[in-house]
Amino acid sequence: MTAIATPVDEPEQLGPPPAPASRGMRLARGLPPFVAAALSGVLLYVSFPPRTLWWLALPAFAAFGWCLRGRSWKAGLGLGYVFGLGFLLPLLVWTGVEVGPGPWLALVAVEALFVALVGAGVASMSRLPAWPLWAAALWIAGEAARARVPFGGFPWGKIAFGQADGVFLPLAALGGTPVLGFAVVLCGFGLYEAVRLALDVRHTRTLRRGTAAVAALTVVLPVAAALAARPLVSDAAEDGTATVAVVQGNVPRAGLAFNAQRRAVLDYHARETERLAARVNAGEVPRPDFVLWPENSSDIDPFRNPDARGVIEAAVKAIGVPLSVGAVVETDDGRLFNEQVLWDPAKGPVATYDKRQIQPFGEYIPLRSVMSVFSKDVGMVRQDFSRGTEPGVFTMAGTKVGIATCYEAAFDWAVRDTVTHGAQIISVPSNNATFDRSEMTYQQLAMSRIRAVEHSRTVTVPVTSGVSAVIMPDGRIVDRTGMFTAASLVEKVPLRSSQTPATRLGVLPEAVLVLIAAAGLGWSVTGAVRARRSRQG
Repeated sequence: MTAIATPVDEPEQLGPPPAPASRGMRLARGLPPFVAAALSGVLLYVSFPPRTLWWLALPAFAAFGWCLRGRSWKAGLGLGYVFGLGFLLPLLVWTGVEVGPGPWLALVAVEALFVALVGAGVASMSRLPAWPLWAAALWIAGEAARARVPFGGFPWGKIAFGQADGVFLPLAALGGTPVLGFAVVLCGFGLYEAVRLALDVRHTRTLRRGTAAVAALTVVLPVAAALAARPLVSDAAEDGTATVAVVQGNVPRAGLAFNAQRRAVLDYHARETERLAARVNAGEVPRPDFVLWPENSSDIDPFRNPDARGVIEAAVKAIGVPLSVGAVVETDDGRLFNEQVLWDPAKGPVATYDKRQIQPFGEYIPLRSVMSVFSKDVGMVRQDFSRGTEPGVFTMAGTKVGIATCYEAAFDWAVRDTVTHGAQIISVPSNNATFDRSEMTYQQLAMSRIRAVEHSRTVTVPVTSGVSAVIMPDGRIVDRTGMFTAASLVEKVPLRSSQTPATRLGVLPEAVLVLIAAAGLGWSVTGAVRARRSRQG
């Protein structure tokens, strides 16, 4: 029998060529990374308060690293956007509690763009040596941009704010929220790289020592640095102690109509203060050196309404110590300010602090004429608030109390400059009644815990409807209230005047990380251009 050979130049005789993959098959193959990116974003959200699962941030970034490594920048852009949506959609759902899903979805859509750009950059840098270093720095650069633009920025969701219960917390005292966040992201990306290399060794039986050392260091160094920074965290008194009272008067109703009943919010806080005074006089609790009320605790202007002024003065005289009152105040030229007023029992109002970082779409409407075309809700903010210009530091019974009102607690500079201007403790008066029982109040409370460690100061959080708290300089909550209850907290707290490295360095650590990110991007872009030219040549 004669064998018949098939000529190699006649491929059609070897059988039909394989059919090109259909578009559906290509989509199916490309879908898993996008699903993984979305789920890893959700996992990052679960690591945030009110849950104490801070460590979930590490596998979240490890999974995100798997999604991005070796991809094109275009794929990274899409994967980053999906990761951002998975993280920010549930994290910021409270922004639509009272005004519906429109503002919430619009905010998330814009904020996720920053994460998308970071994803594109990380994908481009993922072929560089020690890529987790460049990638983690780029994430912090993205946070730095998000904290500044648009409309003054929106830092909510910084990785550092999910780490109040975590092992990395002492790094806040070393370099603030940028260094704390960088360590978490670096460790997460490094965890993926270590696992990837371990699997590679298992298949190839070859270990590249330099690469393995870098992978190990990206996991070990952040943890080691956090442990080394622990001595920076202390709750020891340096300037004696003060006994502080935090009053939560509650509100007649939740939501945007929390102050719809004239003077009700003020009356509630005055009543709770008078109740506290009675407990002090009965010897049930120690007499405080000063009392702190929340933002908007006077729902009407005490300088233009004699009845409101009378209620405040009666409460201050009942307790007999200085009191800080939150009020919306209109000046003679018609401007509105979100103001804290220092009220002395003998002298009356003696100092004020006007909120400087006011909230876009809440306290003012950017581009009002343009925005009104897209939403009728713009009219709910009838008049824009004006910004204050000076740091808020009240001297209350000899103690210097720094004021960062509500939204300002999210901004590094707004808290830091109270300390650089002499604050021995920090107060974060807030009004969370607008957001009902959402996670917002717990997210903000975690921010205040980070600030306590960052600047080694006691932080008090007086809130209209809860959760109010007293936080030690080491980040521990020593007392707190429930939500939508009238209550007062009285605690002896340490006074401190030394400055942590984070306080002294200010924006410098963040700037260094941004420069590292820029260097990594420059390296990756240059390498891509050279590779393209060599292929063309």
